Amino acid sequence: MDTISRPVGTNAPRNGLVGAHGWRPLIIAALIFFAMGFVTWLNGPLITFVRVAFSLNDFNAFFVPMVFYISYLIFSIPASKIASRLGLKKGLAASIVVSAIGVAIFGQFVNMRIYGGALTGLLVLGAGLALMQVVINPLVSLLGPPTHAATRIAIMGISNKFAGMLAPIVLGTLVMHDIGAVAQRAQDATDPAVREALLAGLVHAIYLPYLGMAALLVLLAVIVWHSALPQLEAPPMPALSGEATSRLFRPHLVFGVLAMFIYVGVEVMAGDAIGTYAQGFGIPIDQTKFFTTLTLAAMLVGYIAGFLLVPRVLPQERLLEISCGLGIVFAMLAFLTHGYVSVLFVALMGLSNAMIMPTIFPVAIRGAGAATPLASAWLVMAYSGGAIIPQFYVLLKPLLGFQLAFVVLVAPIYLAIFAYARRYGRIGLEPDATQM
Repeated sequence: MDTISRPVGTNAPRNGLVGAHGWRPLIIAALIFFAMGFVTWLNGPLITFVRVAFSLNDFNAFFVPMVFYISYLIFSIPASKIASRLGLKKGLAASIVVSAIGVAIFGQFVNMRIYGGALTGLLVLGAGLALMQVVINPLVSLLGPPTHAATRIAIMGISNKFAGMLAPIVLGTLVMHDIGAVAQRAQDATDPAVREALLAGLVHAIYLPYLGMAALLVLLAVIVWHSALPQLEAPPMPALSGEATSRLFRPHLVFGVLAMFIYVGVEVMAGDAIGTYAQGFGIPIDQTKFFTTLTLAAMLVGYIAGFLLVPRVLPQERLLEISCGLGIVFAMLAFLTHGYVSVLFVALMGLSNAMIMPTIFPVAIRGAGAATPLASAWLVMAYSGGAIIPQFYVLLKPLLGFQLAFVVLVAPIYLAIFAYARRYGRIGLEPDATQM
């Protein structure tokens, strides 16, 4: 990649957080991370919404996160190639437009009460976010000195999680404010026409907000296109031959992809499935629709704590081990308690989850060299774990009960990630590992 030159006519310093490009590009990037977090973390309350609106069981309602996250598996490699061809700035604008199209399709088909069409919208939205993921992270890394890249990414993460906290509140207040009452009236209705009218009114309430959100995303794409974001070039994708192949199939990357796969599943369990978990205790829908916010608030606290602790107090690899230990403790306490207390421990898993992904990613790609872009794409593809792990939960619930199924699923995942951290956390950092 060519050396980034100092923009003409700017007095921005080369050193510090933002370097020669100044603060404006970083602020725009934070706004994009906010939008990304908002549309991603709507999935939690949407599971409840579609279950009521389309009269679905849990298995079919959980197609919402399944279709959304499977898009990362399908589209990450094509997205990397598009980013390499368009450059980071144009690729970012394109990703936002694709996301807007997905949001509009979802809103339209929900209003028409065609569940398959609504899931298609989520798939398109996921495709846009896959492209956004492979573009925005390198872009933020290049918006200033490499010594401060982690700090810039931490700011992006805080923006993302703050948006995730707001998303369930906004959807629950504006669209799902009376979903519990509507669900009860629809269940009690003896006349099918009355029942259909109630559900049609519920789905219509989501139509204009989703069209409005799509319009805002298009506006954001226009802002990005005409913004001060530099048109940096994405690193080329290496061919799968020679040295690139040997670097891609090193154990710490292969097992890192697997660790990322199962981790994202746990993140979705704590964030998106918490409402379904809480309903197992008989907690009303009008309350459970907000519980994703609790998990995201815990994640935000964990992210800020990690920002303050690493590397001043703890190395990130050690914090990964501690995070996995906390996850096991919170999962066990959720199993041993009941009602709101149990739900609170599920939400606290967000605290343990916060620093897992930011640590797996750099550990996995250590020593990838020219293969780093493809290694990163593999890790983004592993986000598809969010599609698979929650479906195992739905299948285990009738057999084990919702609490035991939850802990049986998530505790071994934390243990496996802990084992990965112990085995590969120091890869590339030892004095004799200069070739890793």
